[in-house]
Amino acid sequence: MDVMGDKATLFETGRFVQPSNREDTDTPDETGEIADEAAEELRQRLAAEAGDVEAMSVLGAMLLRRGDLDGAEPHLRAATAAGDRAAANNLGVLLHQRGYADEAAGWWRIAAVAGSAAAAHALGRHHRERGDEPAAEYWLRQSAEQGHTLGAYALADLLEHRGDAGAEKWLRVAAERGHREAAYRLARALDRKATRDTGGDNAVQVPDEVEQWYRQAAARGHRRAALHLGTILEKRGELKEAGRWYLTSAKDGEARAACALGFLLRDAGDTENAAVWWLRAAQDGDGNAANALGALHAERGETQTAERWYRAAMDAGDVNGAYNLGLLCAEQGRTAQAEQWYRRAAYAGHREAANALAILLLRAGDEAGAEPWFSKAAEAGSVDAAFNLGILHAGRGEEQAALRWYERAAAAGHTEAALQVGMARLRDGDEQEAERHLRCAAGGGSAEAAYRLATVLDARRPPEPAHELGEPVHRRSECEEWYERAASQGHRRAQVRVGMLAAARGDVVEAARWYREAAEAGSRNGAFNLGLLLAREGSEPEAAVWWTRAADAGHGRAALRLALVYARRGELAEGQRWADRAVSLGPESVAERAARLRDALRQELSA
Repeated sequence: MDVMGDKATLFETGRFVQPSNREDTDTPDETGEIADEAAEELRQRLAAEAGDVEAMSVLGAMLLRRGDLDGAEPHLRAATAAGDRAAANNLGVLLHQRGYADEAAGWWRIAAVAGSAAAAHALGRHHRERGDEPAAEYWLRQSAEQGHTLGAYALADLLEHRGDAGAEKWLRVAAERGHREAAYRLARALDRKATRDTGGDNAVQVPDEVEQWYRQAAARGHRRAALHLGTILEKRGELKEAGRWYLTSAKDGEARAACALGFLLRDAGDTENAAVWWLRAAQDGDGNAANALGALHAERGETQTAERWYRAAMDAGDVNGAYNLGLLCAEQGRTAQAEQWYRRAAYAGHREAANALAILLLRAGDEAGAEPWFSKAAEAGSVDAAFNLGILHAGRGEEQAALRWYERAAAAGHTEAALQVGMARLRDGDEQEAERHLRCAAGGGSAEAAYRLATVLDARRPPEPAHELGEPVHRRSECEEWYERAASQGHRRAQVRVGMLAAARGDVVEAARWYREAAEAGSRNGAFNLGLLLAREGSEPEAAVWWTRAADAGHGRAALRLALVYARRGELAEGQRWADRAVSLGPESVAERAARLRDALRQELSA
């Protein structure tokens, strides 16, 4: 009879499990099923004094549970001498508590040989603590194969430590019998396996079995399992349930869950409560939470408090703290301190700090000092650093080296890098590759890429087919869509082109809108075209205003138009002045016409 069961492994922590049978439980019922424990103890004591071996064993177990080692020992020894294997197991527990580990192991061996799974578990742990893994495995396997939950878990732990694939089987056995740590570790093992199988792709959904075991462990109070379950649910967009599990884990003292809960609350717009949980996590040593608090105070303009939290993050071992301190100092114009913190983070392997340090050095004119840091950041995976290296090489005229870095950044999704690669491929005549990269850049929001992609598509667009009755049929083409996208992002040349397309359709209002937008943004072609449109509509005075703006910006045709306007008005001197300007601005065809007009005006003036 094993009243104490596997208490050998749990006694030190003061935790006891609910008994399910006499062989594999820690203690008698602790839930109050026995109304009067004192009366029960008296009954067992009377029976023990009358020579009842089972009563001796039960009484010894009761006293051991209460911590009365001196009272328990004689009863356990007497029951053991009478052949009670549960008493032998519990005598081992008692001796282990007294510090007599070797003697305890002797009694556990006796009980284990007699068939006690709990004793086999305790003996296996004893051998593992002494480094005798073969003996530990033998006894733990004996315990596990007899259905002992803690034996299965301990065996799995031993096998996992050795890298043995059999660990998963025993973790599963223990987890299925309600062992929460086994459920958590099984989930972690399956999670790692799934991550390896998907090549580390975080976007791939976590397998249902992984979530199931995290959920079981979390439901039994495992705080790290609750954290992982919250993370899975958050990635899936189930924020309300994720928040519940983060809260459960955080209340149990898991700093990372408190930090994650803070971010969840911040994203929901509740920064006040987010700060409460970040504070709690930061005080427990979570560097990420300290950084979040620093950023929150920095946004509020409380730079001293922000700096204090960034330093706390750094002290907690989070290298982001040093990087954020660098950013804070840089924003305040404290360049020397910013460089110091960037260097500290960069030497610790922070790739964005290395990139920021390189930019700082480059701005100070130290190109030779900047390049190695750009390279270090780029090799560590910084997309911005790879793009910056491209700019650095392009500035030296090293086009091939620049292109290599641009391609590397573009492959990682850098929009401007994709634009540079597309333009380079256009120069090389590789239109297909150019189009591919321009599409990537345009899709990423680059107005210049959208415009250049539109020009590529426009150049290969066939002429518009004619309607049967001779009227042109307008079909909205893809190139027009890209022109419009670029125009809506403020690209002046695209705005002019969209205006021209609208004018070709006869949509004067739309054309004027786009020309005006381009002209007001500084486009001389937009101003010139707007002038043409206004002149055709009979508003020559307003047209002259826009032509003047275009001519002042260097537009030769606008200057020629102004010369003609003033000539018609009879303002010959002003007309001659604008004709002179048109001659100097060109192009050649405009210069020739302007020269003839100038000469004619000169003759008129001298007549």
